[in-house]
Amino acid sequence: MMAIVSESMVSKPIGWNGKTLKQMLKESEEIFAKTGRYYGISTLELKQHDPIRYERLFARIRGGLVNARETALNISASPIVKEIGELSFALYTPEGDSVALSTGIIVHVHTMSDAIKFMIRHDWEINPGIRPGDVFGNNDSFIGDVHNADVHTLIPIFYGPELIGWVGGVVHVIDVGASRPGSMAYGQTTRYEDGLIVSCEKIGENDELYASYELRAKKAVRTPMYWMLDERTRLAGCQMVRDAVLRMIEEEGIDVYKQFIREVIEDGRLSFRQRVKEMLVPGIYEAPSFMDVPFGGEVRMPAHAAKDQLMHAPLKVLVKADGELELDLNGANKWGYHSFNCPPSAMQGALWVQLTQTLIPNDKVNDGAYLASNIRLPKGSWANPDNETLSTTLSWLFLIPSFTGMIRSLGRAYQARGYVEEITAGYPGTWNLTQGGGVNQFGLDSAFTSFEHSCQGTGAGFIKDGEGYCAAMWNPEGDMGDIEAWEQLEPLLYLGRRVKPQTAGMGKYRGGPGYESLRMVWKTRHQVIFNVGEGHVFHGCGIFGGYPGNTGYRHNMHKTNLRKLIDEKRPLPCREGNPEDSEMSKYVDAQYEEFDGRALTLETNFEEYDLYLSVQRGGPGLGDPLERDPKAVEEDLNEEFLLPQYAEKVYGAVIAQDESGNWHVDVAATEKRRAEMRQERARRAVPVAQWMERERERILRQDFIPPVKDMYRSSMELSEEWAKHFRTFWNLPEDFAFGSEQFERSV
Repeated sequence: MMAIVSESMVSKPIGWNGKTLKQMLKESEEIFAKTGRYYGISTLELKQHDPIRYERLFARIRGGLVNARETALNISASPIVKEIGELSFALYTPEGDSVALSTGIIVHVHTMSDAIKFMIRHDWEINPGIRPGDVFGNNDSFIGDVHNADVHTLIPIFYGPELIGWVGGVVHVIDVGASRPGSMAYGQTTRYEDGLIVSCEKIGENDELYASYELRAKKAVRTPMYWMLDERTRLAGCQMVRDAVLRMIEEEGIDVYKQFIREVIEDGRLSFRQRVKEMLVPGIYEAPSFMDVPFGGEVRMPAHAAKDQLMHAPLKVLVKADGELELDLNGANKWGYHSFNCPPSAMQGALWVQLTQTLIPNDKVNDGAYLASNIRLPKGSWANPDNETLSTTLSWLFLIPSFTGMIRSLGRAYQARGYVEEITAGYPGTWNLTQGGGVNQFGLDSAFTSFEHSCQGTGAGFIKDGEGYCAAMWNPEGDMGDIEAWEQLEPLLYLGRRVKPQTAGMGKYRGGPGYESLRMVWKTRHQVIFNVGEGHVFHGCGIFGGYPGNTGYRHNMHKTNLRKLIDEKRPLPCREGNPEDSEMSKYVDAQYEEFDGRALTLETNFEEYDLYLSVQRGGPGLGDPLERDPKAVEEDLNEEFLLPQYAEKVYGAVIAQDESGNWHVDVAATEKRRAEMRQERARRAVPVAQWMERERERILRQDFIPPVKDMYRSSMELSEEWAKHFRTFWNLPEDFAFGSEQFERSV
């Protein structure tokens, strides 16, 4: 049999100086491993000899990326893109190292790098080939992505016969065609239920998408129009960046361009190291996070997945004297049969989000910072699953909370250096996401994912309160979006959107408050909606005595009398307000309500005139609440950020309300009451050694609910190193293990 050899298989290498891309990548990694510098660069010659030209080159590249993003925003029809800005572009070296990125969803600067390097390592240069005008797509999180709702478009940039770089664009889509509607459906346990997965596939050539790919995508998702417009959004933006790069090369010269893109990455590495040395005190900082997976007894899931679980992120931050930063998740527990697993690319993406909003809050963000840091992700854990058949559609649910410990650790390190103005108490929870699908208001099968949760309160600072309902940490340019835009997509009408009381974490300085949206199901025969939130476990903890922000809850009303209220022009609720005195329940009658602390539930059936409440989170607080300025407490009461009972119980405020409904704080009486509360604290206080011994005895008894014991058992089984650390800290026997009958019987 004669072998068939394609033209691409005998074509010349497309890398620099006659090398293949695989050779270039191998060379780059070997030089860095040997020298500790990107491509062994010891001197930033271009920057030192011609700094103005250096800065001009970077400005042109970054300007091209930002311009592409702003233009692409106007091409898309998806509210997730147009209203929220869930879009970004980045430029890469031939080897797949990021050079610069636009504004937008910063998480993807390295995920797209992983996707490019996957193609190089697996000989895409040979088969299917990489040529000018080719278009590649990816949304496979086990290759290089967060989850399959974040869809990449990757195109090569050629100058003559050489590939001189890549452009990547990413958009969060509305629906991925999974077994459940929306972009981040959950309840799945395997990737076979996760919807359309494109694994670094060549999806077009000659700057056009393949008709076969377009047809497959259209048939696979519930919102084909939005999917295809998002495809064109990314492709158009990538082409704009490519053309801008080629214009710059024509003006500046190819040799200058090649020199610059390598120097700027090494510059990013050096800058990051210097920033770490300037801002942080060397040492080890530890701060764990947890999240519940409350699926116990859920009949719609397989028996092995229908259980309550806890996810464990025992994050250790190691700051070295030379400026190297290491983040260690050693001790994370095992992956689970749920949709919240996070492959390494997703975890590295989350690291980027944290770094770009803390240590390196500037425009020169590239893979230099990645090379200057190290993240340890234990194999077999939820943060590095060794099973690629798992579902990852909602990896965001624990991806960001898992790094909240980093924010608290950096806060302590900033304080040690005296940079108190840099301290923040942390981030709020990442959700409450409204998501669902069914028959929409136009009579069509559809799905929706409302990204109004892109606006949440921030954590308190060391010298000021957090900002309210301003942005989500994964997209600093995020916005809650226009109400009318969401109503065009979704069969839900807004009855109101208001600040949510008691969402801000309390403290000397409070976190920023969140808000709530109250929506009525409208003009649909059938609709399912998920409650997608984080509820039972605090992970956005406060710092230095501050309280966490709110946990979530759900309040939905079914088979209501709203139609009658509307027809009779009677008052309608525009908010929930205080859940203990709900305005929803005050105005509306319903045959049944869902009103509980389960912020994470599988899909629920809704009918026309049913009510759905979405509560967005507030940021954590900082400092002792008894040190808060009484006048600030008064202001929070009148702004409805704070409920009266908590002003009294937590802040120790003595309050009264006048005839106009305004609250007033009696400063003198408040100080007296606070002195009494401090005395009461002292009476209740237990010496640390005594408390530690009490908790140690509890551990020996294994006096925990099953999900806690299962979590710690899994952490200890996956990592003997972490198990030893745990035993040493609590002075436990060397053979102690959770679930051991020996210890359960002996105590």
